[in-house]
Amino acid sequence: MIDPTDFKQGMRRLAAGVSVITTMENGQPHGFVATSVTSVAVDPTPTLLVCVNRNVSCHDVIGASRSFCVNLLAEPDLELAKVFASSAHRHLRFSTHEWRALATGAPALMGALASFDCELAETVSVHSHSIFLGRVVALHLPEGPLHPLIYAGGQFDTLGSRARTL
Repeated sequence: MIDPTDFKQGMRRLAAGVSVITTMENGQPHGFVATSVTSVAVDPTPTLLVCVNRNVSCHDVIGASRSFCVNLLAEPDLELAKVFASSAHRHLRFSTHEWRALATGAPALMGALASFDCELAETVSVHSHSIFLGRVVALHLPEGPLHPLIYAGGQFDTLGSRARTL
């Protein structure tokens, strides 16, 4: 068996895109930052997955609402990511930026690189986490540069300026 701390340190070396996962419960928006998001399939139905720790306050809300929106963050969204990453700032999460409901009612960030509005298709339990598989029922793709916000080494980072110099 490997040491869990060593495993976490190793995984911190895997750079990942930063997303804000949102959902809606009784007219109240909820959200959190995630880096464990990936596409699963395109055909016959576009499907994404997001891995969510059961201790995250949105975990049970996603299960109850049966929907979520994956909002891919860009470099200018660094402060927004910090707000969504902190439970102390939960009351500020939806107070800035433009948010709109797409098909499911989950908030979509209008300035995101892309927003994938999903209906919950399946939940797979793995130890402390749930893997939520979502069928994409709506998509928002704004125009603009593609400079993603990333997470690596235990901190938020960007690649846009480095990628332009290659």
